[in-house]
Amino acid sequence: EGTWQSLGSFSGLGMESVSLQAVDSDANDELWVTIQGYTRPTSLYLSSAPELLEGNVADSAPLKSLPSFFKADDLEVQQFFAESLDGTKVPYFQISKKGLCLDGSNVTLLYGYGGFEISLTPVYPAARGLAWFEQGGVWIDANIRGGGEYGPRWHQAALKAHRNKAYEDFEAVAEDIIRRKVTSRDKLGAMGGSNGGLLVGNMLTRPKGNTLFGGIVCQVPLLDMRRFSKLLAGASWMGEYGDPDTDDWSEFLHKYSPYHNVSTEATYPQALFVTSTKDDRVHPGHARKMVAKLSGHGTAKDTTYYYENIEGGHGGAADNKQMAFMKTLEYSFLWKTLAP
Repeated sequence: EGTWQSLGSFSGLGMESVSLQAVDSDANDELWVTIQGYTRPTSLYLSSAPELLEGNVADSAPLKSLPSFFKADDLEVQQFFAESLDGTKVPYFQISKKGLCLDGSNVTLLYGYGGFEISLTPVYPAARGLAWFEQGGVWIDANIRGGGEYGPRWHQAALKAHRNKAYEDFEAVAEDIIRRKVTSRDKLGAMGGSNGGLLVGNMLTRPKGNTLFGGIVCQVPLLDMRRFSKLLAGASWMGEYGDPDTDDWSEFLHKYSPYHNVSTEATYPQALFVTSTKDDRVHPGHARKMVAKLSGHGTAKDTTYYYENIEGGHGGAADNKQMAFMKTLEYSFLWKTLAP
């Protein structure tokens, strides 16, 4: 028997993801602590509440750890904030080589999602480490509105008619890393999948977006927002985007439907669209239609690429071999486009 006693507060281990689970909540204060980050593979520690508060966990040897797949001792993780169009401060993580030369010459990939209250938190990226970090590339995770990084309000700030906030945030991060001379337009790529595919699809067609990026990888995307609710699981997303069969279409949905905003007068950056024939959530017709439209465009017809895997669901691949092929395809495209 006894009473609860406050031992203080724990503020985390810097830019890493931490999860806690009691070993036996009825018997003692021991904890299973799982930690992972951009440079730390998922690692399991045995600790206690007092030890955790003293900040000693990350310096001790883990009980178990997943293997390392890339050299990380010359990498650094930093966090910066960009100011969006409405003045909102938008955080983003930057992973790069230590002592990065800020002269605008670094090949950089900006990644985002911005929807369904899903947060982009630090995770160990095995394939990315080999294909991007070890080759000298800079990676940016943009924590734009629509995600859950700051809780429900951060998500709700970019729902339906306010979806433009997510796109403005992403553009603000791109502008900030260019302003800081991390990179330049020709060296900057954008990548996103699913709802993130809708995000980078808008970066392709929005007036400001397509002036910021030298290359775009659009994965298993939503792109036709006029018909999304009629395709596969689309009807379940109307709470996020709106209902195109109502005034939502004319009032705001048409503004962020990339398929409907392709302009014959615009010049678009190089873009790779990837999807899966057997995607059971986002219909491959989104990517097919967009690529068909761009293939008839005056200039985009020569800079638009498409790959459709005939297996795999929404993840785009059915097994590790296919996933390795898809990632090799995407990163090879980006290196050849941004660092020819």
